[in-house]
Amino acid sequence: MGLPDHYFKMETFVPGEIEEVFAFFSNAQNLELITPPELNFSIISPLPIVMQKGTLIDYRIRLLGFTFYWKTLISKWEPRKNFIDEQLKGPYAKWIHTHIFEPKEDGVSIKDEVQYRLPLFPFGEIMFPIVRLQLKRIFEYRSLRITELFNVVD
Repeated sequence: MGLPDHYFKMETFVPGEIEEVFAFFSNAQNLELITPPELNFSIISPLPIVMQKGTLIDYRIRLLGFTFYWKTLISKWEPRKNFIDEQLKGPYAKWIHTHIFEPKEDGVSIKDEVQYRLPLFPFGEIMFPIVRLQLKRIFEYRSLRITELFNVVD
């Protein structure tokens, strides 16, 4: 039997064109705009970052009172459709975050699908309820911020 993976999904709808929405997510610096302030999220990699398959990005983040260094790899990059970032180093034993962008009649559906595994199995599983709640809160904040940013009227 393999180690247990957990899954988290969130969908956010925003008005706008697919090019505009994908361009926002193509700029790694925008992650700071949609991450809860208490996570003290910061990009360590030199800026600007060219997003493409194979891009490596280093971050610093605070989770559950601890500072973590997080390195991700952009393992898939399909402009205006999707991309995947995978944790190479960080707080999880596994983290694969798929970002999916689907044009709709009045805007764009943004789907986040995360497959993750907690560290220190089986002891890490004790933290699952807390981690699940924290992920839900982080992604709800993210969804709210994205909605606010794309609903700004010119």
